[in-house]
Amino acid sequence: MDVLALLGIGVLTGLTTVLFGFGGGFVAVPVVVWADGALGTDAMRVATATSAVVMVVNAGFATAVTPRPTLAALRGGGPLLALLAVGGALGALAARLAPSGPVRWAFTAYVALTLADLLLRPGFLKPQAPADGAGSADGAGSDSSPGSPGGAGLPAVLGAPIGAVAAFLGVGGSVLTVPAMRRAGHTMRTATTLANPLTLALALPAAAVSLLGHTAPVAARAGVPLVGTVDPRAAGALLLGALPVIAVLRRRPPRIGDRTHAWAYATLLAVVIAAMLALDA
Repeated sequence: MDVLALLGIGVLTGLTTVLFGFGGGFVAVPVVVWADGALGTDAMRVATATSAVVMVVNAGFATAVTPRPTLAALRGGGPLLALLAVGGALGALAARLAPSGPVRWAFTAYVALTLADLLLRPGFLKPQAPADGAGSADGAGSDSSPGSPGGAGLPAVLGAPIGAVAAFLGVGGSVLTVPAMRRAGHTMRTATTLANPLTLALALPAAAVSLLGHTAPVAARAGVPLVGTVDPRAAGALLLGALPVIAVLRRRPPRIGDRTHAWAYATLLAVVIAAMLALDA
């Protein structure tokens, strides 16, 4: 395991937590698959579990330092958060039972379909109507939003399937929630900021299930120490790189044009797809 490489990717996960609401999520999955390649087909299972732990810490920290007026957009979203947690637990349980090979390809396919949806369907690259008074689509946006009842435009009934898919594939809540909030009219800054508490809701039970799971026998033979199905060394290195970046950027968030922000989100999805395909090559 290259600790320096993991620290570097940790810096990237911190950046994506603040800018895109990923909490680590699918950015961590390819690098943990690479770092724990000695586990063979079990590497994907360990990667999704480790990703859940990284998301809990990153998303929790990012949420704690988010201005309260921004989080007010989730007022009345208790049912959504509860169903995200239920879905996260179910998805993590399913990931423990499913064969790793198909999960790995499902991860890549899901991110690819999400990217295609963002590029081809209206409402993401340019929001249809600003719901948060943030100004034009080309402006830098605002961190505050009055939001909409029930969780920033996300119907509560979607909580369980979003949580299940996010935990099962290790993609993180942002890949599912940010496009939905974006199409509800939020700026990218508000949508990605709100993605962190939503990610935290689904990642907490997913991480608990992963930490309490049975360690794969191949881990002992490969010399990879695991806690449940989580690689604590990889998680620790990723968090060591990420947390200082989150602390700095939350205090001094970069000003990025809304449309540029949306294109950067889509571009990062493309980079992750390429990374997963390269690992399978």
